[in-house]
Amino acid sequence: MTLPLKVFQSLWAMQPYKDLKTAFDRVRDAGFDGMAIDLGAADVATAMQALPHFERTGLTPLIVAFPKSVGALRDTLKMAKDFGAPFTVVIGQVFPLTVAGAIPVIRRWMDISEEEAMPIQFETHRNCITNDLFCTLQLLDAIPDMQLCADLSHYVVDREFWYPLSDFDQSLITRCLNRADSFQGRVASRQQIQLPLNFPQHAKWVSLFEGWWEQGFRAWRMRNPSESPVFLCELGPPEYAMTDANGQELSDRWEEALQLRDTARAIWDRVCAEGRKA
Repeated sequence: MTLPLKVFQSLWAMQPYKDLKTAFDRVRDAGFDGMAIDLGAADVATAMQALPHFERTGLTPLIVAFPKSVGALRDTLKMAKDFGAPFTVVIGQVFPLTVAGAIPVIRRWMDISEEEAMPIQFETHRNCITNDLFCTLQLLDAIPDMQLCADLSHYVVDREFWYPLSDFDQSLITRCLNRADSFQGRVASRQQIQLPLNFPQHAKWVSLFEGWWEQGFRAWRMRNPSESPVFLCELGPPEYAMTDANGQELSDRWEEALQLRDTARAIWDRVCAEGRKA
């Protein structure tokens, strides 16, 4: 029996929130399964303040780490283990200029993960060790056990993909999806990291990302037929969110998070239903 998709919301995406209790209650009441604490946007003190709210609401914690040195990851993994996180997402702030230089860094972080008994996934993200799509693919080739958290919005902007994608560009994304153990919900274009979901001019990009999530879910289910992955809704506040001349956001990120939640669950359910028929 396949389990329901686990859909998380990001605490960063809840900004501006009145307080942690309000944010956690809203996420729980909306039927999310967990909350992610992004240590690039919040400090450890905030994470510790959030811990009682995880316990109170029953939301599953997820930690997104930004280690600035190889050794700095260890303390974050210990904290994630204490929180009861299923894994830690790593956005490594150590990024050598060459793939050859990055390989030992990735391997050491994976060793620390094993030593601390806390699984890690490397997020596809700009301004970190997976900054460039081509370098990331070479890392995947060199390190067969390296797994990704797929936030493909970063690579759409980084490589300025044209729409429709060429077969070559799609093949690069497919290689990432085949190594992705979790997925993040955000839609980008070649110029913008975070598009409002319901503007007509963005429909083609929304469709592209929905197709990628479906492809990723299928690949994940082939590897894990009786489990379900994590899908993290991560619609960030300005300046991720597009704003008008007065600094007002152009769309309602909370309503869009609910939309992403429902879309991801529908895609997962469809993939699982087709698998049962097969």
